[in-house]
Amino acid sequence: MANFVVVGKRFIPCEHIALVEPYEASDNPRLRTSRDFHARVVLVNRDSILIEESAAAFTEANGFRMINIDRVATNPAIHFRVESFLPVEGFTPTKAYASRLLWRDLDGNEQSKLLLSDPETVLAVAVQGALDMAPENTDTAPRSKGRRQRGAPRTLAN
Repeated sequence: MANFVVVGKRFIPCEHIALVEPYEASDNPRLRTSRDFHARVVLVNRDSILIEESAAAFTEANGFRMINIDRVATNPAIHFRVESFLPVEGFTPTKAYASRLLWRDLDGNEQSKLLLSDPETVLAVAVQGALDMAPENTDTAPRSKGRRQRGAPRTLAN
């Protein structure tokens, strides 16, 4: 994995990226743009940057670890922890989350992401670097296939 990733005009140190996840424009109708975003780069502080490259392509180009059911790719340079997830009173999630992926941001604050994958799979992939052999979740797959990717971010070596 290179030391940084270029997204648009931004040079982002790899250690500032926690994960990459798919992005669906229909999930955010308030965002009006002519650009064709496919994924979201989530920084360790939970800020995010939309990219025109797919999460799978970004993962392959940068050596991230893909959790197939969630279609979330984790950065092997980040120290993750995994917990099982059980909803608490007053919080009724719309999805059947099974695990929570946790990490610390640059200020030492705890950040997390809920995942559908079981904790054992998340631990094996995100923490131990195993390949996830589960099939990709087709329920959350992009609706249109084969879209042309323009201006995809590049990874540069030192």
